[in-house]
Amino acid sequence: MRRDIDRLELVPASGGAFEVFKDGILIYSKLDTGSFPEASDITAKLKQS
Repeated sequence: MRRDIDRLELVPASGGAFEVFKDGILIYSKLDTGSFPEASDITAKLKQS
């Protein structure tokens, strides 16, 4: 099933933060993992949630 993105919001941050939320739920945090994700990592996380 294909779903298009209804809304995407980029929020500037400091301190090396890169976090991805879906429907208000954190699905990826660079602060937790210590590494910047590949696009495929984020796509997989979005599909899982």
